[in-house]
Amino acid sequence: MNHVSLDIITLTREEMGLPLDWATAEGWNPGLGDGDIFHNTDPGGFLVGRLGEEAVAVISAVTYDEAFGFIGLYIVKPEYRGRGYGMAMWRAALARLGSRNIGLDGVLAHQEDYRRSGFVWAHGNLRYRGVGGGEMPTGVVELETVPFGQVVAYDSALFGQRRETFLRGWLRHGGKAVIKDDRLLGYGVIRPCRHGYKIAPLFADDPETAERLLRALVAGLSGQVFFLDPPRPHDMALALAERYGMTPVFETARMYTRGDPGLPLQRIYGITSFELG
Repeated sequence: MNHVSLDIITLTREEMGLPLDWATAEGWNPGLGDGDIFHNTDPGGFLVGRLGEEAVAVISAVTYDEAFGFIGLYIVKPEYRGRGYGMAMWRAALARLGSRNIGLDGVLAHQEDYRRSGFVWAHGNLRYRGVGGGEMPTGVVELETVPFGQVVAYDSALFGQRRETFLRGWLRHGGKAVIKDDRLLGYGVIRPCRHGYKIAPLFADDPETAERLLRALVAGLSGQVFFLDPPRPHDMALALAERYGMTPVFETARMYTRGDPGLPLQRIYGITSFELG
């Protein structure tokens, strides 16, 4: 199909509600403050395809540095699917990210499509749903009391890239941390979403720290729904979710173009974002 009529341009900050509204309709449940945070991370990383004045497709292609980028928010308006517009957006996103190692969390049903574009399976991520409440545990501090540089250093080891700009916005949601002898043993952020709350990320050096953080993050959410997205290969993370009475909702496929970067999954109890990694 001829794509000449599809005008692919960069979304402005004011337009960031569009892909997030569409993501909500797909059941992906973005956070209430995601638009500004995402856009600040890479202002050129969010694309929209228009036919005249009508937006028909969106995709994000966010760069973290010269070595790594992440694709997400890949949505074609339902009535325009099957017409080639999604492939035009896909090619634009890949072109923007160039030779970087590119990650994504894709719908399982589209794994083969991603493989044809050079993506290789790394692992699954499970979304769990739970109900908050319980007592606040001891030994947990407010994340804002931890020096920002210390959080960035800890986060970089688990995310694989330094993401200071992203974290400056993300950590404003508030979170919890565990410190021992001035060393950060783990941290977690909880943020309000279109439906309930999400714990994202939940990073910890050991299962006891992860559980303490989880309990602290949801103690104030009595009766309210929350979500957590642990990597499937991490048995202790799945066991923690199930021990807390959480149930799996759906799964994504984490894939990369230049191979699995070998993240320390045994310290990742919940990933940060299906959209930005």
